[in-house]
Amino acid sequence: MTTIRDNDIEQEAMKRSFYHLIVNGEKIKSSTGETIKTYNPATGELVAEVAKASKEDVEKAIASARDAFDNGKWKMYPVGRRAQVLNKIAAIMRSRFNELVELEILDTGKTFHAAQGQVSQAIEDFEFYAGAIVGHRGVVNNVPGQFHNYTEKEPVGVCAQIIPWNYPLMMAAWKVAPAIAVGCSVIVKPASLTPLTAIILGEICLEAGVPAGVVNILPGSGSDIGNFLVEHPQVDKVAFTGSTPIGKDIMGKASQSLKRVTLELGGKSPNLVFEDADIDAAVDGSLFGIFYNSGQSCEARSRLYVHEDIYDEFLNKFVEKTKKLQLGNPFDKGTHVGAIIDQVQLDTIDSYVQSARKEGAEILVGGNISKPNGYENGFWYEPTIIANVNHDMTVVKEEIFGPVVVLMKFKNEKEAIRLANDTEFGLGSAIWSKDGARATRVANQIQAGIVMVNCPFSAFPGTPFGGYKQSGFGRELCIETLDLYTETKSILSYYGSRPLNPFGL
Repeated sequence: MTTIRDNDIEQEAMKRSFYHLIVNGEKIKSSTGETIKTYNPATGELVAEVAKASKEDVEKAIASARDAFDNGKWKMYPVGRRAQVLNKIAAIMRSRFNELVELEILDTGKTFHAAQGQVSQAIEDFEFYAGAIVGHRGVVNNVPGQFHNYTEKEPVGVCAQIIPWNYPLMMAAWKVAPAIAVGCSVIVKPASLTPLTAIILGEICLEAGVPAGVVNILPGSGSDIGNFLVEHPQVDKVAFTGSTPIGKDIMGKASQSLKRVTLELGGKSPNLVFEDADIDAAVDGSLFGIFYNSGQSCEARSRLYVHEDIYDEFLNKFVEKTKKLQLGNPFDKGTHVGAIIDQVQLDTIDSYVQSARKEGAEILVGGNISKPNGYENGFWYEPTIIANVNHDMTVVKEEIFGPVVVLMKFKNEKEAIRLANDTEFGLGSAIWSKDGARATRVANQIQAGIVMVNCPFSAFPGTPFGGYKQSGFGRELCIETLDLYTETKSILSYYGSRPLNPFGL
C-alpha cells in the first residue's frame, strides 16, 4: 500500500518538538513553565511538548483579546478586507496541506483519508465565511410613515472557544472562522490531548494578517483554565463542542454573567434502513456512519434499525464488510479504522461492550481491544456490531464514542420513528429508502438537527450542524452561525416635519 511517507513528505511537523501558547500575537511559554506531552495514539510514542496555559496566561490572553476588540482595528476593517484575510488563511493552510494532514494523524491516530477530508474542510470553512460575511448585513423594516428603522450587525466581543479532541483542526476552523469574520476576538482552548494543529492555525492567522490579540491559542486543562474562561466577566460568549454533562456545566457557569452560549454536544444517532432501500448503498453508508473516525464522532450513527423484511440480508452483508475493515498504520491509505484517542477512552468503550454482554446482548463482530501488528503500544478497538439489544440497555441509551454499533429490527414506519426518537439526544439521523415521500415524512418527524437521506455525510460548509434536545443548541458551519457571533442593533428614527408630542403638553 502507498503511504504518505512513501512520497517522501517529511514536513516541519516531524521536526518540531515544542509548541508555544499564542497570546497577543506572540509565541510564549507558560508563565509557570509547565508543559503538556502529546502522544501518538496509534503507537503510544511522544509527539511533542506543548506549553500548558495557567490562569495568569488566560488573564493575559483575555486582556489582549479585550484590547484588540475594544481599541483595535480588526472589527473596523471593511468587510471585504476581513474576507481577504480569511481567504489568505485558507491559502496558507492549503500550501501547508500535507504538513497539517501529517500532524493531525500524529496527534489523533486517525486514518490518512479521514485527516485529508477534515483538513480540506477546515480550509473550506475559511473560504466559505470569507464569502458569507460579505452578504451578512442588517435589514430595513416596515414601520409607520415618517419613521425609519434599520438594523446593524455588530460583533458580540471576546469569545472563548473550547475545542474537542476528535476533530482538532476542523472544529477549530468551525469556530474561529465565523467569529473573526464578523470582527470578534477569540481565545481558543484546544483539547489537551490534541492541541498541535490548533496552535499551527493560530500561527497561520497571524501570518495572514490577523492583528495581534484577535486570535489567541491556549492549550491547558478544561477543569482549570476552561472553567476560568467560562466564568471570566470579560468574556462575552462561549462556544463549546464536547460531552453533554460538560456542556450543562458550562451553561450553568456562563449563566452567572449571562454570556451567550453555543453548545454542540453528544449524540446517539439513529440510522433507519427501510425495506425498499438500496441495500448495498445502505450497508456501505452505515459502515461509514459508525466506523468513520473510529466512531469518535458526536453524530456517529450508532443505533442501526433495519426493517424486518430485509434484516437478514442486510445483516449478512454488514457483518461481512465490517470484518474486512483494516486497522493499523494510519498513514497507510488502505487503513479504514484508526486508533482510539487514549487509554481512558479505550477502557470506556470496552466497558460499554462488556456491559452489553452482561445484559444479554450478542456480539456479532469484534468486541475486543485490538493490537495491530507493529502498533501494539497504541490504543485500538475492533469494529463491533452488537445485536439482540433493547432500549433499556446501557449500550443503546448512552453515547459510547467508539467503533460500536447496536443493531435492531423494526416492523413499520411508525415503529421506526418511535425508536429513532426514543433518546435524550437529537443530533444526527439517517434514512435509507428509495421512496422520496416516505423519506420526507420520516425526516419531518425525527427529532434531530441533521437528517441524512441516502447519504453517509453529515456536513459540508454551508449546511447547518447542531442538535435538538440534549445535543445542544445553536448551528455551526452555516450562514446562520454569523448571527451567533453578532448582536442585532435596531435604530429607529423620526423624520417628520412636525415635532412629536406624545403627552400632548
